[in-house]
Amino acid sequence: MSEHTNCQGVTRRDCLRLGLGSLLGGGFVHALRLRSLAGSTESRAARAKSCILIWLDGGPTHYETFDPKPEAPKEIRGEFEAIRTRVPGMLFSQHLKRLAAVADKLAVVRSIRHNQGNHGAGNHYMMTGAPPRIPVGCGAFVSFHPSLGSVVAHERGAPASMPAYFSMPQMSRSGGPNFLGAKYAPFVVAENPNSPGFQVRDVAIPRELSAGRFESRKQVRVRVDRMLRMHDKAADDPVAALDEHYQQGFDLISSKQAQAAFDIGREPDRVREAYGRSPFGQRALLARRLVEAGVPFVTLYEGGWDHHTNLFKSLGQRLPPFEATVAALIEDLSRRGLLESTLVLALGEFGRTPQINKDAGRDHWSNAMSVLFAGGGTPGGQVVGATDKRGYAAVERVLSPENFASTVYAKLGIDPAKILYAPNGRPTHLVSDPTPIAELMG
Repeated sequence: MSEHTNCQGVTRRDCLRLGLGSLLGGGFVHALRLRSLAGSTESRAARAKSCILIWLDGGPTHYETFDPKPEAPKEIRGEFEAIRTRVPGMLFSQHLKRLAAVADKLAVVRSIRHNQGNHGAGNHYMMTGAPPRIPVGCGAFVSFHPSLGSVVAHERGAPASMPAYFSMPQMSRSGGPNFLGAKYAPFVVAENPNSPGFQVRDVAIPRELSAGRFESRKQVRVRVDRMLRMHDKAADDPVAALDEHYQQGFDLISSKQAQAAFDIGREPDRVREAYGRSPFGQRALLARRLVEAGVPFVTLYEGGWDHHTNLFKSLGQRLPPFEATVAALIEDLSRRGLLESTLVLALGEFGRTPQINKDAGRDHWSNAMSVLFAGGGTPGGQVVGATDKRGYAAVERVLSPENFASTVYAKLGIDPAKILYAPNGRPTHLVSDPTPIAELMG
């Protein structure tokens, strides 16, 4: 399988910072051990119960997706034609036919802009709703603020014996928890659900351990921990915390709910084919199964959208299967009665330059970008904001990453004006401008 990279040559494997090792290697247990205790979470009434964030790493072009400019000169509008959608007056680029057919179920924001034109900073801004505190490089992995997924995990909590935040097949460079602690880092599912015999590491007893041997080892650990606690009953006994983390690991492995959610083979062939028999297609289907199981936040990381060269040839091949999967996800959620309670997002760190460069590509451009919203109470069939007639900049209903993040939080029943507290007691605003996008709130 090919690896997608951005302009700095950063691969998926390079980005995988929180991959979970096998039980025998202690990977998941080690990750749990590192997690900080961040207090209890109150359940909140919210229209959206879950969010599926499709992260298009590299910065997808707005011209060739949701904001075509058919009236602009060819060196700006590019090679693709604009097509009509189900909604009168709403135009998409020619390779988004399936999404055009379900345009009444989605909204497109065309007017988000910011001033962070490199991957590291742009990723952080859109993934957290907070600009980086210091200048960062294009290939930087930065975390100055908790990510959307980590905040939702912290505030909404998790279903029984399941993590609250998943990311597949890797974590975005700014998708971590920062001061919330590793308890709210994503559970990374790096395996390909389209492969035969798909099995998620740490959600199954390793094949080399029979169920009997696994239970025996668990009982041995219980006895050893009991002896250690008898020796030292101090209130801050680290063994007690360690035992709790091991118990979480055991609970996940033995959870019937987790086993069922990941058993993608239970899906009818027609459903799997509708999503597309690609890694991305099957991860989108798996995301639907996870929100059905009560998981509040799932990120689908898709690299390879940094098209400095050969943009039209590349997107001519990539966009049709990609948008068919996104449309299938929206349609499937709607058919199952889950779209109203599931927010679906698709975006990257910025848009692309108006002028096509000498290598038939477009470069980084943070003055304009398009973001797709669907579900979670979002009124469909609308475009929010606009760029100028050549797509240079957002000029109508200009919005910020803070507005984007506030919208996500508000839809999930989280107050974007909330103040979080770091372990040192320092207060941090969840979002500095807690104003959601009113048109999307319903």
